[in-house]
Amino acid sequence: MLLKMTVGLSGPEFNLAPGDEHEFDDVEAERLVDAGFAVKAETEEVPVASPARKKGKANVVSTEGNAGAE
Repeated sequence: MLLKMTVGLSGPEFNLAPGDEHEFDDVEAERLVDAGFAVKAETEEVPVASPARKKGKANVVSTEGNAGAE
């Protein structure tokens, strides 16, 4: 079961901070929820937007005519 931690939790196999999500077996997940250490994570998939492509020429700085550049 996927849980979202409400407190920090460390063990030999993980180190979780509040807000981290981690997959636990059902028995351990219920124990953590009952103790108030975690809540069930929302499983709603959030679509990932693809990066926008820039149009036009690249912004290139030329040193021609610049007396300060050598």
